[in-house]
Amino acid sequence: MPLLTTCIGAYPKPDFVNLPDWFNIPAGPDVSDPTKRWAGAMEQLGDEAEDILARGVAQAVADQVEAGIDIPTDGEVPRENYIHYHCRHLNGFDFENLTRRELRGGTYAADLPTIRGEVSAKAPFLAGDWRRAQNGSKRPVKMTMPGPMTISDTNCDAHYDNPKKLGADLADALNTEVLALAEAGCRHIQIDEPVFARFPEDALAYGIENLERAFHNCPPEVTRTAHMCCGYPDRLDRDDYPKADQSAYLQLADAMEESGVQWLSIEDAHRNNGLELLERFATTTVILGVVAIAKSRVESAEEIRARLSDALAHIDAERLVAAPDCGLGLLGRDLAREKLRNLCAAAKSI
Repeated sequence: MPLLTTCIGAYPKPDFVNLPDWFNIPAGPDVSDPTKRWAGAMEQLGDEAEDILARGVAQAVADQVEAGIDIPTDGEVPRENYIHYHCRHLNGFDFENLTRRELRGGTYAADLPTIRGEVSAKAPFLAGDWRRAQNGSKRPVKMTMPGPMTISDTNCDAHYDNPKKLGADLADALNTEVLALAEAGCRHIQIDEPVFARFPEDALAYGIENLERAFHNCPPEVTRTAHMCCGYPDRLDRDDYPKADQSAYLQLADAMEESGVQWLSIEDAHRNNGLELLERFATTTVILGVVAIAKSRVESAEEIRARLSDALAHIDAERLVAAPDCGLGLLGRDLAREKLRNLCAAAKSI
């Protein structure tokens, strides 16, 4: 039986979508410019903005479907990054007076939005993004959003001084979007919490609780997915990037298995896991990253198939989904399509 395939989130923006992007910035320690420039760039698109975004999203979805992906995403085409785009639709965030912070252990610095008041949801917006992506595609489009701990870590808190309470309020705001997406007809909703791997103790203390809070009352026909990678580099083929400790997966596996998350996405291509990890999941479906998203070398279908076959010695085929490690924004369109074609060929040949 062929394995299902999906993508994780980001896909390379088409050239005609002239929006700043955290994937396409000059090399260096400061990555904040796309967040500073996004609102102005959207204004410059003017009355054509919706048409441009619709065409860009359609291209991203079509590329995934043509490669053979069963559950595509919208490619996060409208977003400067998957976190701040969402935060623009929340009360309590100041995008005018940014705050300088070092992130990811000092790997880079950025001027970040600042939380200056109680966080709450504005009018739901992701259902509209989903309709735009689902339009014209027969395959179910998955929508993605950042999780409470990851939002907290990639903004500056000048109000709460209580990460659990901030996370709970963020979870309530995210839950508004989850329920609106479900009501609109979206059947795959993914919440990204890569920060879990960097701070597993905090994830166990309150992060997983708040993740479940974000999915509260999600109807049974919707697949509740979480993504937990170990971190992006700032450019292709950078091998010295300080990723999160891979042992975090082992620390978190049992708690994630016991949570309400049904599908869990983990990376495996950049750094192989000990596949005994998969045996910790008795009911959870694992989305296994078998394509590296920051390496220009294209994995062959045979290589990917071999890794998936090894994984199947530790987990049932019905609970294994093949995917890239994370979003594909660094690769550019040609490399992304080539990698996805090989991924799908491998998954379909199992």
